[in-house]
Amino acid sequence: MNQKSIEERNTTRKLVYISMLVAISFIGSLIKIQGTIALDSMPGFFAALYLGPVSGAIVAGIGHILTSMSSGFPLTLPMHLLITFGMGVAVYLFGIIYKRFNGLAACISGILLNGVALVLFLAPFTVLLGIPLNGMAFVLAMIVPLSLASAVNVILAYVIYKTIGKRI
Repeated sequence: MNQKSIEERNTTRKLVYISMLVAISFIGSLIKIQGTIALDSMPGFFAALYLGPVSGAIVAGIGHILTSMSSGFPLTLPMHLLITFGMGVAVYLFGIIYKRFNGLAACISGILLNGVALVLFLAPFTVLLGIPLNGMAFVLAMIVPLSLASAVNVILAYVIYKTIGKRI
């Protein structure tokens, strides 16, 4: 087998994995904790570990769009696009931190980035977009449920990766 066909096979395999993880993310998007906070980012965090940070960011971003779409974009489409971007960055950094440090550092940073930092990043935009629950009220209402959901998603992804990731 020549080098070009090996690269094409690996690219196809990666696209299939990404597609399957996006489908799992959609299923997770239907398991809602509060509003658009759901179990949709676990496949993205898993993808960041198994396929790499960029793939993880793509899966997490698409997963959030699917969640917000199934909820009717309650925070407006522009706000959900910002959340999609923020989740992608959080998952990307989670994958980078895992590669450079270890699983514990990645899990802690993933929870803090996707829970606390994302809420703080979004708060000023809630005011700009005129969302009824905005500013500090948004932070207070979202930080606990989003951090809890982030912890579930991150830890579940890490445990699954450690359990089956090397066997796939």
